[in-house]
Amino acid sequence: MMRISRTGFATGSAVAALSLVFTTGCSTKNYVRSQSEPVIQKTNELDDATAANNRAIHDVDSRSQAGIQQAQNSANQAQTNAQSASQAANTAQSSAQEAVNRTDSLAGVVANLDNYKQAGDVSVTFGFNKSNLTKDAKDQLDQFGTQLAGAKSYILEVTGGTDSVGSKEYNYDLSDRRAMAVVQYLASKYNVPAHKFYLVGLGKDVEVDSNKTSAGRAKNRHVEIQLLSNTGDNGAPATQGSANPGGGSPTGR
Repeated sequence: MMRISRTGFATGSAVAALSLVFTTGCSTKNYVRSQSEPVIQKTNELDDATAANNRAIHDVDSRSQAGIQQAQNSANQAQTNAQSASQAANTAQSSAQEAVNRTDSLAGVVANLDNYKQAGDVSVTFGFNKSNLTKDAKDQLDQFGTQLAGAKSYILEVTGGTDSVGSKEYNYDLSDRRAMAVVQYLASKYNVPAHKFYLVGLGKDVEVDSNKTSAGRAKNRHVEIQLLSNTGDNGAPATQGSANPGGGSPTGR
């Protein structure tokens, strides 16, 4: 019968234990590896996806910023063009206002006025306390404007009026603005030179109809335009009639 010493038994037990630990450790590492590798792979995939998304977002943001900048540049250019157009219009309007003959009496600025004969006229009305042209007023002015293309040696008397509401000073200004609205419309649309116009703002001094009724007051809120020509029957200018060489300097208000 074989005998095993205590020392040999102890050594064998230690070896067996180490073998078990080694085996167990390897198994544990393999298990951990098998479990962690998919997680690591998923993490890497997520990192790649995140990086791709960041690049895409950056690309979209860059294009958006470029588009916004381009739109802003276009808007700035449009604003600049609009301001230039507005300045040109204001300059033209100021020039027209300065060149228009403003007078209290047409006879005071036109020599030999008796030689001018009325060749056409139109009257347009305005809303209460308004100086802007209505659609109906523009339609009437368009019908009148067709006569101007073939007119020779003519002047246009533009007389503004108001109803009796308000002070004299305010109504003088209002009638002047109404007459000027007509002048600007005809000048811009039918290329009528500013010096052809003789603008008279009568305020509420002259009534077309009674101011005691609303219908009468509505008629008084008007501008009358008369086409006056000094051509003879054969279409040639009359020998005696002519406007002031200086274009008719304003007399009075």
